[in-house]
Amino acid sequence: MKIVHRDLKSANCLVNKQMTVKICDFGLSRVMTDTPIRDSSSAGTPEWMAPELIRNEPFTEKCDIFSLGVIMWELCTLSRPWEGVPPKKVVYAVANEGSRLEIPEGPLGRLISDCWAEPDLRPSCGEILARLLDCEYTPC
Repeated sequence: MKIVHRDLKSANCLVNKQMTVKICDFGLSRVMTDTPIRDSSSAGTPEWMAPELIRNEPFTEKCDIFSLGVIMWELCTLSRPWEGVPPKKVVYAVANEGSRLEIPEGPLGRLISDCWAEPDLRPSCGEILARLLDCEYTPC
């Protein structure tokens, strides 16, 4: 829909009785342009934020792919990302090292890892969907 959400996290994903996921809270979103967006305002929740957002660098829709990787990590591990780590340490770790959460093994772990790659290397939503549909269901 040509929108960068910038605050994609599990708390902003609503699931109805038909198991349809709806994304909410577009307060930090921006309309995508043909070039990376630069916005000096701090946006998002550190545990789910892409490194480029934390560093106030230009960003594209791929920052939401990073966050989707964190949500998939949550679903695989049934854990909250960075549980017990102070937000300042989370910001430093993600900004300087990318996410350093332990990645599960298997196809879903590889997909999560790809979502946490450098922005140009992150998969598109279509690629993610295709890879998920190719996976046989196995718990992480």
